Amino acid sequence: MKCPFCNQDNTRVVDSRPVDDNNAIRRRRMCDECGRRFTTYEKVETIPMIVIKKDQNREQYDRTKLEGGILRACHKRPVPLQEINSLVDRVETEIFNREEKEVPSTVIGELVMNHLKDLDAVAYVRFASVYREFKDVNTFMDELKKMLKS
Repeated sequence: MKCPFCNQDNTRVVDSRPVDDNNAIRRRRMCDECGRRFTTYEKVETIPMIVIKKDQNREQYDRTKLEGGILRACHKRPVPLQEINSLVDRVETEIFNREEKEVPSTVIGELVMNHLKDLDAVAYVRFASVYREFKDVNTFMDELKKMLKS
């Protein structure tokens, strides 16, 4: 592992421990040249997954797109970043546990909405309004009524 500070190859691991969800390992490393410390994360590489979009186009799964959508829905809401990351991890785990090479974006969207509903009602409605492409206020109100019933 190269040191991000001095770009030398000789670094060593000084501490290893599992990350909260046990899906990765956090390693503290120290550079033998400059003596600075840095952190790396080791995660199992999974089989590339393809997402089937609404228009039937296919693209490789991208965690940052999932995070971005959830972050936008939670913008200016009292939702800690740690909970957002946890939600992304849970959704991602559910997707990969399906053990399918192709997953429709509709499945991913529904998983996100199910988790957002429990996390923050406003974030849920924001995400649903974009995901379900609300055309007018009546569609928006119908979704709010469904949410209030449950």
